[in-house]
Amino acid sequence: MSTKPLKDFREDYGFKDFDIASLHPEPIEQLQKWLDAALHTEGEIEPNAMTLATVDLQGQPMARIVLLKDILDGALVFFTNYLSSKGHELAHNSRCSAVFWWRLSHRQVRVEGIAEKVDGEYATKYFHSRPLGNQLGAIVSPQSQVIPSREVLDRAIVAIEQQLKPGELPSKPDHWGGYRIVPHRFEFWQGHSNRLHDRFQYRKENGTWIIERLAP
Repeated sequence: MSTKPLKDFREDYGFKDFDIASLHPEPIEQLQKWLDAALHTEGEIEPNAMTLATVDLQGQPMARIVLLKDILDGALVFFTNYLSSKGHELAHNSRCSAVFWWRLSHRQVRVEGIAEKVDGEYATKYFHSRPLGNQLGAIVSPQSQVIPSREVLDRAIVAIEQQLKPGELPSKPDHWGGYRIVPHRFEFWQGHSNRLHDRFQYRKENGTWIIERLAP
């Protein structure tokens, strides 16, 4: 374990050639470009991971990491339990934000938008594409609720396994599905030497994406 004080942890991001001329006019295409680069960067762990921020009924921001599973019609798709904390928060306030961080390329992308549920057929198709254990876990887990022990979940999974016929898939529960984040703002951040990072935002004005440089 390092004994170096937190204030002494620094990384020089070096110089990266990144200017407004290199940006795609459509932010979702620029995100796809950076995501593809991260997917092909050896050692970049779970490049589709994004921190999702929501707001609860008391106005308390809540954040957790979820996995981007698709980009559908310009929107970012993730799946979850609708009865989870994030599900309740999005039902109350559909405004949300997501952040991607790719350490090895020193890149960050922020997305702001509105979350909408995906249709049931789309969610069911994805649900059955998952490993069986993941499907069973989604069925038995009362996500975000207090439970007495892990054994409660293990016993519930065994009970479902015993009911399934060989080769049979479980039904997708009604409480599980997906959201698509329909974005209205993006920010692309590229690390640079001396903390003079490059930042560009895309914001919509009268249906058109405007690109602007931001001070680091």
